[in-house]
Amino acid sequence: MYAIIETGGKQYKVEENKPVFVEKLDIEEGQEVTFDKVLLVGSRSITVGTPTISGAKVTGTVEKQGREKKVVTFKYKPKKHSHTKKGHRQPYTKVVIKKIEV
Repeated sequence: MYAIIETGGKQYKVEENKPVFVEKLDIEEGQEVTFDKVLLVGSRSITVGTPTISGAKVTGTVEKQGREKKVVTFKYKPKKHSHTKKGHRQPYTKVVIKKIEV
């Protein structure tokens, strides 16, 4: 069984007992999180929401809060002795999906 959920302005395909890395959530490690915006649920038959499925929810446990590898941007203008180097690490939350309810 799988579902497509929306969180942090993005959509994720999730399955039971599998981890998913989502945008940072303000929840501590070990606590449960519930996603109410379920767009699609599929198993043997597919249920599609308009835009969401009412009454459906996906529950999971927060396993880890972290930051991804650094992305470096480097801009320069040739012959002008001008350059800029910036780095960014995007925060994420690792959630292990426990149950998909329709």
